[in-house]
Amino acid sequence: RPPVTNLYTTAIFIGWGAILLGIAFEMLFKHGVGNLISTIAGYATLFIAHNLAADGNADTFGILVAVLDTQFWLATHVVTINLGYATTFVSGCLGVIYILRGVLTPSLTPEVGKDITRMMYGTLCFGMLFSFFGTVLGGLWGDVSWGRFWGWDPKENGALLIVLWTALILHARWDGWVRDRGFAVLAVGGNIWTAWSWFGVNQLGV
Repeated sequence: RPPVTNLYTTAIFIGWGAILLGIAFEMLFKHGVGNLISTIAGYATLFIAHNLAADGNADTFGILVAVLDTQFWLATHVVTINLGYATTFVSGCLGVIYILRGVLTPSLTPEVGKDITRMMYGTLCFGMLFSFFGTVLGGLWGDVSWGRFWGWDPKENGALLIVLWTALILHARWDGWVRDRGFAVLAVGGNIWTAWSWFGVNQLGV
């Protein structure tokens, strides 16, 4: 079955996605940044998963609405949207590292800064791709299940906010509105929207 079935398994899946991406970065750039990303992501997502399991969220299909209990949409929409979360979170973590190294240490040389920016940009492009297609697939799922593609419910709005914010960051970069540090700050803001979409709307009870 798909590796993502509820909020608990999303934490595990997103953690593994971020860890593997960090390992890939370390193999390519060898600055230690990829190892740091993997460590932070692994610890944070396992901590989140542990607390979700303690709250009883480790059940699988028992809490799903019957009309949504379909393997096809779980294997497409849910996995794609969670890959979008993982890449957006990694980009935001890279933004935090860029800002902290630049402000608190003298270790942010032009070469290191350029490499971190390249990592941020690449992951953000993938985050945009996965988030956009995941949101469209969610609309198709809604059309099949409820007869409407878009209903402006909180979960849909949260997914749309990630797509719009990611598009804003990329356009700001392409049009020269922000440089490397501004790009990092906007990427950190993307983590706020992603955290809201991942957790915030699930706590509204609607």
